[in-house]
Amino acid sequence: MENKKRALGKGLEELFYNEPMNYNNLEEKIVSETPKEEIIEIPLDELRANPYQPRKNFDTEKLEELASSIKEHGVFQPIIAKKSIKGYEIVAGERRVKASRLAGLTKVPAIVKDFSDETMMEIALLENLQRENLNPLEEAEAYKKLQETLVLTQEALATRLGKSRSYITNMLGLLNLPMEVKDFITQNQISMGHARVLSKLSDKDQICRLAEKIVEEDLSVRALEELTNKEEYPRRKEIHRKKPENNQEYTYIENSLEERLGTKVKVKNNKLVITFTNLNDLNRILEVMKLDK
Repeated sequence: MENKKRALGKGLEELFYNEPMNYNNLEEKIVSETPKEEIIEIPLDELRANPYQPRKNFDTEKLEELASSIKEHGVFQPIIAKKSIKGYEIVAGERRVKASRLAGLTKVPAIVKDFSDETMMEIALLENLQRENLNPLEEAEAYKKLQETLVLTQEALATRLGKSRSYITNMLGLLNLPMEVKDFITQNQISMGHARVLSKLSDKDQICRLAEKIVEEDLSVRALEELTNKEEYPRRKEIHRKKPENNQEYTYIENSLEERLGTKVKVKNNKLVITFTNLNDLNRILEVMKLDK
């Protein structure tokens, strides 16, 4: 049994560190390689939230829908937990725990694993990013915490998450916005496209006035870009990429588009391939490309 556990641990480590992280692959591997006799029932009052959980707000309506499903069918997928000094910490599956409480359950099925704090943080981030999207600021905060904890460059973090470096840079740039503007983002009054344009500016008073203008006049991202291209709107210092050598004819185009769209772009065999992670990310890209209206 001990040899099986060690092998499983090694497999998870390889999965987690030798390729871009994917939450669904990770959870599938944990569940499929855990013997049924090792899935235990944990009392709900012994569970506490993952301290690295980036999501602060959970959709009440979706929780109630999940609770109804749990009442009828039970908890289909066991949660993943880690033993702590008092009870257990939820590594993945906090929505299932919250919905189980709403459904009146007292226990939930769980797989207990001894993850490091760094891995717990990565799993919490992945579950939210790949299963139920964080708002842009929660996502940016999660990236920042992950980068600081694992001591990663933006490029290394982007590789681990399967994102472009420019996407990570743009997301982290949101954290420099004034609190008033952050509130607009959280309340969905201004979009990610708007926020990205505002984060490129250096004058915080101008940024706040523009944010109010967006809300009051329903200003489109295109109109905001045209407005802020004027000299009266100073921009934050940008890093300019060097042009590639002649044998890399498409690299400059790829880099420029990645910087513009905030996602991976590849030009090959007379095809332009633009990567997106989910529907929200696709809508964001379309908005940047001015195809949203």
